[in-house]
Amino acid sequence: MEVIITKLKNWAGNYQYSTTNVHYPKTVDQIQALVERCEKLRVLGTRHSFNTLADSSENLLSLDRFAPTISIDAQRRTATIAASVKYGDLSQALYRGGFALHNLASLGHISVVGACATATHGSGVGNQNLAAAIASMTFVSANGDLIMLSRDRDGDLFNGAVVHLGGLGVVVSLTLDLLPTFDVSQNVYERLPIAQLDDNFDEIMSSAYSVSLFTDWQHDYVNQIWLKARHEDHNSIAQPPEFFGARPATREMHPIAELSAEQCTVQLGVRGAWHERLPHFRIDATPSAGAELQTEYFVPRARAVEAMRALRTLSADLAPLLMITEIRTIAADDFWISPCYHQDSVAFHFTWQPDWSAVNQVLPLIEAQLAPFNARPHWGKLFTIPPQRIQSFYEKLPQFRDLLHHYDPQGKFRNTFLDTNIMAAG
Repeated sequence: MEVIITKLKNWAGNYQYSTTNVHYPKTVDQIQALVERCEKLRVLGTRHSFNTLADSSENLLSLDRFAPTISIDAQRRTATIAASVKYGDLSQALYRGGFALHNLASLGHISVVGACATATHGSGVGNQNLAAAIASMTFVSANGDLIMLSRDRDGDLFNGAVVHLGGLGVVVSLTLDLLPTFDVSQNVYERLPIAQLDDNFDEIMSSAYSVSLFTDWQHDYVNQIWLKARHEDHNSIAQPPEFFGARPATREMHPIAELSAEQCTVQLGVRGAWHERLPHFRIDATPSAGAELQTEYFVPRARAVEAMRALRTLSADLAPLLMITEIRTIAADDFWISPCYHQDSVAFHFTWQPDWSAVNQVLPLIEAQLAPFNARPHWGKLFTIPPQRIQSFYEKLPQFRDLLHHYDPQGKFRNTFLDTNIMAAG
């Protein structure tokens, strides 16, 4: 197993990891040996966290050279995957086998394990986050043991373990529930009037299998609405010439209208496979804007319109830094520290210019406006909400701490982020 003495950066380039000790195991046995040997260790997947969540001051384990194996059990409708598998590669393998996942994130470049560990979500009023597909997970605990937890056998303990922020151990494989493959068509409408959104939010967000709103908060309309309609049979889905006052785009669009749509998945109602429509960005293209910062906050879906009104008061503050905000819905889940725990949610995802010092001044303004709605931040994005406030959102946090202590009593997999935001009692 090779150890490379270098400092890595995250995907966006805004964060440099603290240690130069980066390990590249190729097998489960090598991971177990590394875990037993190290006093402190954190795992890197596709490095798509924007904060200190994945960092370590001592040792990093990169999954870049861990074989990305995928095994499909057609009879049980499951796929067992290695921890290094990315959504893009998994989706293509499932499609070839006639299967699908219930949902995907906006880009396929991220690792399945990392997305699930941080409660990353996809979109749709009836769709839970990506971790909901997990039937079982296998990880290396702090003493080097290989542990398997399953939904059927371990019940609520499993719900506590699925979204784990890397604090439970080194996940080496997941088994995911599959659906039969399905087709999706994607249509984009422009300039959805705010008044229509205020009056018809639930109907608008329920109008397709997955719905995304894109706004810069500078107008009396939402810039774009992306409707991803699932085809249940061989028939086409007719799209109205108008959608709540919004007009259909006459060309393919990027969420940031000034950018080329070449990176984006096919639109204009052209029917295609689920994995080629549910993400916003093609797997063979640069995801999103590239160099950027991201923040995201989850509020109860029932209070989404109030939250949007509160955010619109910040239009002048947002204008110099904001590339775009995406608004999506996610169904409630049972995962102890998921931002959607027992709460149908709306997520406000902000994509920023890569200027952290300036963004750091704006985030408290956003968080103050969203405070009445107990907005929960995405664990892997940038936020400034105090730890005590974050901890108050999660009723099962004490049990989650106990779970981490059980599998990692000495805190081998904990770091400053977890110690501050999870382990430190308020």
